[in-house]
Amino acid sequence: MSWSALPAAGPSSDTVTLDEAADRANDAASWVEENWAVWLSTGLRMVLILVIALVLRHVIRRALTKLIDRMNRSVQAVEGSTLGGLLVNAERRRQRSEAIGSVLRSVTSFLILGTAALMMLGALNINLAPLLASAGVAGVALGFGARNLVTDFLSGVFMILEDQYGVGDTIDAGVASGEVIEVGLRVTKLRGDNGEIWYVRNGEVKRIGNLSQGWATAGVDVMVRPTEDLETVRTVIAGVAEKMAKDDPWNERLWGPVEVLGLDSVLLDSMTVRLSAKTMPGQALGVERELRWRIKRAFDEAGIQIVGGLLPATETAATADPAAGVSAPSALASPTSPQSMAAAPITPPPNLAK
Repeated sequence: MSWSALPAAGPSSDTVTLDEAADRANDAASWVEENWAVWLSTGLRMVLILVIALVLRHVIRRALTKLIDRMNRSVQAVEGSTLGGLLVNAERRRQRSEAIGSVLRSVTSFLILGTAALMMLGALNINLAPLLASAGVAGVALGFGARNLVTDFLSGVFMILEDQYGVGDTIDAGVASGEVIEVGLRVTKLRGDNGEIWYVRNGEVKRIGNLSQGWATAGVDVMVRPTEDLETVRTVIAGVAEKMAKDDPWNERLWGPVEVLGLDSVLLDSMTVRLSAKTMPGQALGVERELRWRIKRAFDEAGIQIVGGLLPATETAATADPAAGVSAPSALASPTSPQSMAAAPITPPPNLAK
């Protein structure tokens, strides 16, 4: 029997005999029978790789999330206590931990899924050398095109990992200074002294001065008259410092005793006594103002006068010469004086007067 006996499907249809069709079907069945085991093993291997990668990614991301939540809970537990005042505030720790967790989760997902994709392509007997070479060229091109973005990102990662600053810190970043209100992987937000918000790219920061880490130093200079008794001045200042160290909230802001360093300068009209104290970070200015306030009140009660700048007008008027404002008498005031006579017009002779 021949397929030519059937109606033609079209003018260009090929004539295929029944024996040829059977041979082709047998060849296809034989090919499938020979390769189905390879296909099945390859498919199972790819599915197994994908399942293991997804499970591993889920487990690691979940472990990182639990670790970050535990860190945040431990900080919230001590917040508001005396120990919490010495630690970093909760918002700073929360943002830092969230940023670190985001970076770790992203890196974990990239490594696990990327490795799984390469293993799946290798299971299909695909040559990965050209693919890896193309990816390397694309990465280099992307790095050159977005080098500023990459620099900002890497700088932000190291700043967060090294805990160079955080939310609530007062820093001097060179290009701007102020209080940190948000820390990102690319941009850091600062609030300046006048309320303005600075957006500083992390890659532009060359040096950072953190004024909120460790401890601060409060320095006060007290200028008194050179005739004051130094022992009395020292005793009054020591009493002020001892009382201030016991009062709230200065007992927490002062991290060390107020020390009288001695005379910083001695002049004809004044001498300067310098004080120093170790304080909580960011509280030095408030401690200095409170010290000046208390020292001024204590000096007024003890009769010690604080001087500085020009002397008061009352003292300068008392020491001035009263006769300094009186002008010398003039010889021309009297019309009969020789000076007045010499300065009078000359009378013309009588003959010239006619």
